[in-house]
Amino acid sequence: MKDMSRISTGKEGEQIALAYLRKNGYRICETNFRCPLGEIDIIAREKTNEIVFIEVKTRKSNQLGYPEQAVGVRKQKKLSQLALWYLQKKENVRCECAL
Repeated sequence: MKDMSRISTGKEGEQIALAYLRKNGYRICETNFRCPLGEIDIIAREKTNEIVFIEVKTRKSNQLGYPEQAVGVRKQKKLSQLALWYLQKKENVRCECAL
């Protein structure tokens, strides 16, 4: 039961993040992209057309710390590896809408 609650909280956080990104002019390319190395929560393009890789961390309280504290050096390195894998495998990254 605890895992389902955590998954639900995570999905809710991702939906909030997607709404925020769209509202701020980002074009969503992919969500929950999976590859042999792991998963990237959101891949989007900024107004400048640069690709950004987004890790979403959602917490219901700050009891365990702030969400940004959950993305340490190891997780940052993993995200970098995932981003490089994505860029090497995807030649033409398409997004859901044009600017």
